[in-house]
Amino acid sequence: MATAPDLRPTPVSDETLTLLRERFAKTAAEHDRDASFPFANFAALHEQGLLALTITPEKGGLGGGLAEASRVVAEIAKGDPSTALVLIMQYMVHSGVRGSDRWPAHLRRKLESEAVSRGALANALRVEPELGTPSRGGLPVTMARRDGDGWRISGHKLFSTGSPILSYMIIWGRTEGDDPLVGYFLVPGDSPGIRIEESWNHAGMRASGSHDVILEEVAIPFDHAVDLRRPDEWNEENSAQTAWMVSLMGSLYDAVAQQGRDWFAQFARTRVPSNLGAPLSSLYRYQELLGRIDAHLLSNRILLNDLIRRTEEGAPPPASETMLTKYLITGNAIDAVALAIEATGNPGLTRNNPLERHYRDVLCSRAHAPQNDSILTLAGRVGFNRR
Repeated sequence: MATAPDLRPTPVSDETLTLLRERFAKTAAEHDRDASFPFANFAALHEQGLLALTITPEKGGLGGGLAEASRVVAEIAKGDPSTALVLIMQYMVHSGVRGSDRWPAHLRRKLESEAVSRGALANALRVEPELGTPSRGGLPVTMARRDGDGWRISGHKLFSTGSPILSYMIIWGRTEGDDPLVGYFLVPGDSPGIRIEESWNHAGMRASGSHDVILEEVAIPFDHAVDLRRPDEWNEENSAQTAWMVSLMGSLYDAVAQQGRDWFAQFARTRVPSNLGAPLSSLYRYQELLGRIDAHLLSNRILLNDLIRRTEEGAPPPASETMLTKYLITGNAIDAVALAIEATGNPGLTRNNPLERHYRDVLCSRAHAPQNDSILTLAGRVGFNRR
């Protein structure tokens, strides 16, 4: 009698994550310096099944939930944060389309099966030169017009994370006409008419390949308009998806801060000024500073653990509360690395020391939508309306 397949989630071993973290760390500084894309990292992630981590076992994935995805992201971020950022986008796409009745079932299956079989990556491209970030409202300029049995899409996307390796680009756009629908179009990354302009020259996350993507009359089938709605229908809250994004982003930037913390601790333990005759770690000031750094990181662990637990229990917080969690976690992460920079002075800001890179990377946490002003304004509005 044939044995039934084991469809239980498969946890990723600590040994696997340690090997990947150490492997990625060896090339992270080089990719950061050159702003080059770490293609080899994604081949390694595919070999371990991690590009299909959140896909269910019956579809060939590992069946990981939010807690496992956050754990993997944090460990990968300790090796190469840019790789972890691209990985987050993959997990967000898969968690977003899973069970969605707005996506054609055969396209959901296509994304999942190709992630399993060949490590196909996907990301939603939303930001535009004219629009900025869609989280602040407004209609996209990217236009899809009907052409026979399909669509022709033209537009310009900014900050397209992972663009050099994307098998699928999920393009935020509008239909033509005076009464447009707005939503997503699934575009294969190798479609004729797509051009990647290697414009990404950022302070941090330099290896994320977040270039400009230009679409010029790109043809896709009619059913690749995967989720079109009237503009006001996009105002509905998706607290679970928000919780996934904040948990994964929070795990990434907290991991960067942990790396900064560890570098600072090692620096203070081994630096012995001749006028002191003892390590800097023996000084009250350095002990107090490490205590403050660890307080920030302890707060992050508490916030992340609570958000992940509530989400996995099926009761994610309201989006306004989750966004405040993002504000707190990213602020704690930045402050932790800034304290290390302040204490170490020139060594901390020297390019051949990793602390300087950790600082540039962790500052990028503020750039992810929604930004702090939007988060606090929403929280204040909700607070004033609370009875």
